[in-house]
Amino acid sequence: MAKLYFRYGAMNSGKSTAVLQVAYNYEERSQQVLIAKPAIDTKGDAAVISRLGVDRRADFLITPTDNLRDLVHEHANNDLIIPGIKNLSCLLIDEAQFLTRDQVDQALELAVLDGVPVLCYGIRTDFLTNGFPGSLRLMELAHTLEELKTICRCGRKAMFNARKFDGEFIFEGAQVAIDGVEVTYESLCGVCYLNERG
Repeated sequence: MAKLYFRYGAMNSGKSTAVLQVAYNYEERSQQVLIAKPAIDTKGDAAVISRLGVDRRADFLITPTDNLRDLVHEHANNDLIIPGIKNLSCLLIDEAQFLTRDQVDQALELAVLDGVPVLCYGIRTDFLTNGFPGSLRLMELAHTLEELKTICRCGRKAMFNARKFDGEFIFEGAQVAIDGVEVTYESLCGVCYLNERG
């Protein structure tokens, strides 16, 4: 039976790099993969971008109203070299925290009913340490949970994603603000996060 995987970590823990590496490994062995990401992640438009400078265009974007299972079936039939869901070796989803709860349920259906391994990569919590709906559902349903680790500026394991505006830490605002021009993020351990929060 295929499985639903959730590989999570603080920002800058190498999640997007891992997506690209897994795709490369499958394709090097003549296996077919699809890469997707939620459309709300406007960083890189339709590309999965690694901090290492490697990127790749996603095969499709997922909007909040999309049925993920239907989208995958459509793209497996239209975009694969050898069409059909049975010829899909895996689905890779970057920024999976932005999936809806229903879409995570549909990811489970893809794995269990269609036999397609689904590997989701994302963060668990926002800058206020509140869980994202997609991440919470993945924590409930995934067959396998794996933490990808990174370090805080102090050298401890980073767990939290602190938001900065104009270089200053902020602890209020909307749950989603894409890293870029107006805001940036820093991965912090619990001690550094709580010290910054005051």
